Amino acid sequence: MSLGLKGLATLIIFVSLALSSGVSICDARSGRHWRQKNGPSTTMFRRKGKGKNGGSSHRRYQPSPSTGPSVPVSPSPVVPTPSPGGGNGYTSPSPPPPLLPSLPPQASPLPPSPPPPQAPPLPPPEAPSQDTAFNVVAFGAKGDGVTDDTQAFEAAWAAACKVEASTILVPSELEFVVGPISFSGPNCKPNILFQLDGTILAKTGARAWGSGLLQWLEFTKLNGITIQGTGVINGRGQEWWANLDPNDDNDMDAALRFYGSSNVRVTGISIVNSSQCHLKFDSCQGVMVHNLTISSPEDSPNTDGIHLQNSKDVNIHHTNLACGDDCISIQTGCSGINIHNVNCGPGHGISIGGLGKYNTKACVSNITVRDVNMFRTMSGVRIKTWQGGSGLVQNIRFSNIQMSEVQTPIMIDQFYCDKTACMNQTSAVAVSGVQYENIRGTFTIKPAHFACSDSSPCSEITLTGIQLKPLVVPQYHTCSPFCWQAFGELSTPTVPPIPCLQLGKPGGNHDVC
Repeated sequence: MSLGLKGLATLIIFVSLALSSGVSICDARSGRHWRQKNGPSTTMFRRKGKGKNGGSSHRRYQPSPSTGPSVPVSPSPVVPTPSPGGGNGYTSPSPPPPLLPSLPPQASPLPPSPPPPQAPPLPPPEAPSQDTAFNVVAFGAKGDGVTDDTQAFEAAWAAACKVEASTILVPSELEFVVGPISFSGPNCKPNILFQLDGTILAKTGARAWGSGLLQWLEFTKLNGITIQGTGVINGRGQEWWANLDPNDDNDMDAALRFYGSSNVRVTGISIVNSSQCHLKFDSCQGVMVHNLTISSPEDSPNTDGIHLQNSKDVNIHHTNLACGDDCISIQTGCSGINIHNVNCGPGHGISIGGLGKYNTKACVSNITVRDVNMFRTMSGVRIKTWQGGSGLVQNIRFSNIQMSEVQTPIMIDQFYCDKTACMNQTSAVAVSGVQYENIRGTFTIKPAHFACSDSSPCSEITLTGIQLKPLVVPQYHTCSPFCWQAFGELSTPTVPPIPCLQLGKPGGNHDVC
C-alpha cells in the first residue's frame, strides 16, 4: 500500500513536471513570451512574407506614395506550420499586421538617388521702402499720353537725388510725354535706380527739342546709375526723319545719353524710333548693357543703336539691335570694350569709327566683338577712318561672327567719306593688330575689303577660319576680295581665297597714342 501511494505520488509529480516543461518550451520557440510585450516585430513580418526564393519581403511594404496611409487588408487565414523540433506550434492564425513601423537602418532598402539639386529661382528684387521710392505719379505725372509730364519727372528726380540708393518709379501701363530733360549730378547721392516699366514718349517734331541739344533724356555726372525694367522709350522719330536736312552735320541727337558717369547699367528696357542715335555713352567708365532691345526702320537716317565715345570698360551682351545705321558705333577714346551675344540687323553692322574727322587725333584699343549674329546689314565688322586724321586703332578682335546676307562682312576703310566727295589727304589714323577669327556665312557684294592708307598701311591683320560664300541677290553684283596696302597673315586658308593680303609688315612706323 505504501509502495502504491509512493508510486502514485511519483506519477503525479512526473506528469506535472512534464506538462509544465512542454508549455514553456513551446512558448520559447514561438517567441511569444517577449514579442507580445514589445509589439509586432519586423522580423516576424519578414518571416511571414518570404516567397519561394526565400528573399526578404520588406521591399513589398514600401510606404504608399499617396498622401494618406493605406488601409491594411486582412490576410486569408493560414494554417500554422508547427515549429521544427516538435512542440504544439500556433493554435490560431496570426492577427492582421498593423501598419509597418520604421525599419531599422540596417534593414531599410537604399532609397533612389534624389535628383540633383536645382538652383532656387532668383528672388524678386526688394521693393524700395517708402522713404527711398519716388513715383512720378505722386509728383503730378498724368501718364495719359497727352499731358506734358516733364515737370513731374524733374520734381521726382530732385527728390530722389538727395537720397542714396533711391528709386524713381515709372509705373507700367501708362504713357508719359516728356520733353528734353537732364537728370544731373554731380551732387546727387550714388546708386540711384530708375525703374522704367511704363512708356516715355518724346514730344513730336524737332522744334520741341530746341536747338543745339545733343540728347532727349540725359543722365550726367552720376555714380552708380541704373535704368531697368520692362518699359519703353519711344522717340517718335517719324516726323524728324521726314524733315531732316541731309546736309545737316548735327552731332547725333540721342534719345538716351549718359555723360561723365561711372558704374552705369541699362537692362531690360526697349528704345524705339529715336530721332537719331538711340543710346549714347560719352566719357563714361564701367558700363553694363544687357537684355536691351533697340529698334527703328532700316531706312531711318543716322539712327545708330549704341554709340560709344571716350568710354572705358564697357560690356554689351544679350541685346537685339535693328536700326538704320551702325548697330554699335565705337568712337575715339574708347578702350576695354567687350561686345558679345548680340543680334545685329538690319543696320550697318558693328563699326569702329569714323575716326579722325576734321584732322583730329583718334585712339581706340582693346576691343573684342564675339559671338554675334549679323542679318542683312550693310557691313559686318568694320573699321572706318577719315583721311587727314592721326592716332591709332590697335588690339582689335572679331571672333565667331555669323553673317547672313551681309553686303561686305569684313572691312577696313581708311578712305571713309559719308558725302558725295571728300578731299584727298595724306595722313591717316593707323590700324594695327586686328584679328578676324571664324567669320562665316553669306555675303551679297564682297567678302572682304581692306582699303588702307599709302602713308600709314594697315599692319598685323590676321585671318583665321574665314568661310564666306556669295549669295546671289538681284540688285547686287558680287566681287572678289579687295586689298590695298594691307599687311598681315593668313593663319588658315580662307573661303574665298584672299591672295591680295601682303605677308609681313610694312616699312615705317605708325602713329602712337
